Amino acid sequence: MSLAHWLPFAIASAILVAIPGPTVLLVVSYALGHGRRYALATTAGVALGDFTAMTASMLGLGVILAASAALFSMLKWVGAAYLIYLGIKLWRAPIAAADAPDTSETRTGRIFAHAYAVTALNPKSIIFFVAFVPQFIDPHTAAMPQIVIFEATFLALATLNAFGYALLAAAARKAVRSPRVQRLVNRTGGSLLIGAGLFAAVWKKSAA
Repeated sequence: MSLAHWLPFAIASAILVAIPGPTVLLVVSYALGHGRRYALATTAGVALGDFTAMTASMLGLGVILAASAALFSMLKWVGAAYLIYLGIKLWRAPIAAADAPDTSETRTGRIFAHAYAVTALNPKSIIFFVAFVPQFIDPHTAAMPQIVIFEATFLALATLNAFGYALLAAAARKAVRSPRVQRLVNRTGGSLLIGAGLFAAVWKKSAA
């Protein structure tokens, strides 16, 4: 693979992962709530979720979903419902006093699972990878080695991006511990997650 094929993909991927979405919102939410000690758990969940979605796409699942309305609809509604559930949960999260101990979710496995599900259960991601990656493949060389390089590149960028967001949010944690700011952060993040879920539910219809 030439640099002329890899570099545009790397630049496009870096821009894509930097745009805040449901995954970033979840990472930031946990970092604000628990600090940097759970940054690795959320980052690992994001990385595995991206790996799942991208690998499934490369194995042809994205093509199957695009061709089968029933399969696509099932996965679409599962992912959308989960995003909406997380948004409602975040919106209704209790607000702790500025000096109160943190009593919210602290189970590393649960936090990892949330980050993984938000990233992997988004059918738009699977369809996106199917449409996105082939644009950068050189048709004159073997496709599989290129796909492996592209997937590794995207996963590395997505992982670094999620970890960076988590560290920044954890560093700003003390500045946003007031109940008023917590409520604003929770309700803004919750609203965006609900909106992302609703968008995922109607995305296929809008794109048609």
